[in-house]
Amino acid sequence: MNTRLVEVAAWEGHAEKETVALAERLAHWAEPGAVLALDGDLGAGKTRFSQAFAAALGVPGIVNSPTFTIIKEYEGQSMPFYHMDVYRLSIEEADDLGLDDYFFGEGVTIVEWASLIEELLPPDRLHIQLVHLGGQSRRYELMGIGGRYSKLVKELAEEQRRRRGEEQS
Repeated sequence: MNTRLVEVAAWEGHAEKETVALAERLAHWAEPGAVLALDGDLGAGKTRFSQAFAAALGVPGIVNSPTFTIIKEYEGQSMPFYHMDVYRLSIEEADDLGLDDYFFGEGVTIVEWASLIEELLPPDRLHIQLVHLGGQSRRYELMGIGGRYSKLVKELAEEQRRRRGEEQS
């Protein structure tokens, strides 16, 4: 029987700076081959999160949504950043793109609308569901799948609990 470690946590932010802080935290953790799978309604903040993540990796210039180009490659200070938007792809089209070259490559990958190609994603990954709560408030539902990712989510959950405790004091 193949058991996979899975850890789930939620992270809330009520200002853009909190989105940036979470993206920076994850970018500092990232290493080659890391995959972040993003999902959320239109306007939930997937691209803004990706931009903050890229900036924290040291990607210079503007990072735009790859809605029509599907995949954009950027050179960060320590590793490449691969930004994907698979909203307009069928599973067959996505499969033809050779995504494994990115997922298991030299850089870190963010896939927007990842649930549309879930069967093509690596078995170990960080899944983030973005939920727009109104205004600039967001909830990030984090699911770490696989040992390294589940450990990260557990650490983030502990940080969030400490943060809430400090706010209530």
